[in-house]
Amino acid sequence: MASYADVASSGPKQSPEEVGLSDHGRAPAMPQVERTEESVSSLVDVDSPHVSSVPSDYESQSVKTDTQAERLEREAQQKAYNAEAKAKQAKESAKEKAKKEKRTLQENSDNPVIIGNAVVATAIAGVIGFGAYRKYAAGELTWKVAGAWAGFIGLFAAGDYYFSQYLFKHKYPKK
Repeated sequence: MASYADVASSGPKQSPEEVGLSDHGRAPAMPQVERTEESVSSLVDVDSPHVSSVPSDYESQSVKTDTQAERLEREAQQKAYNAEAKAKQAKESAKEKAKKEKRTLQENSDNPVIIGNAVVATAIAGVIGFGAYRKYAAGELTWKVAGAWAGFIGLFAAGDYYFSQYLFKHKYPKK
C-alpha cells in the first residue's frame, strides 16, 4: 500500500504559474492595504466632547461603574430574599414539629411512662420550690445550695430520660 505522498509525487509536475511562483522562483508579493481619507477619519478623536474622563479618585471608589452598582444591588436583594425564605422555612418547620409533638402527646396520653413522668416532674418541682422557700425564709439559701440542687435536678433528668427510653422500647412503646 502506497502512502499519499508517494502517489502525489508520481503524478505530473506543476508549472511555476500553477504553483503561484514568479519567474524568479519566489512567491508573489502580498497585497498592500490602500489608505484613504475615510479610513483615517473613522478614528476616535480624543479631544472631542463625547469622550468622557474619570475623576482623579476613581481607583479609590468602591463602586466604579453603573453595571457594578446594579450587580451589587441585585446581590443584596437576593441575599434579603434568601434570608426571608430561610426564616419562613424555619417558622414552618417549627410549626410542623410542634404539631407533631402535640399529636404524639395526645396519642400517648394513656401511656403510663408519660403519666408517670408528668406526676414525678410536678412532685419534684413542688418539693424543690417548697424547700427553696424554707431555705430563703431562714436566710440559708445561697448560690452553693442552689447549685447543688441544680446538679441534683440534672442528674435526675438524665436518669429519668434513659429509664423512660428503656420503658418505651421494651414495655410501653409509643404509638
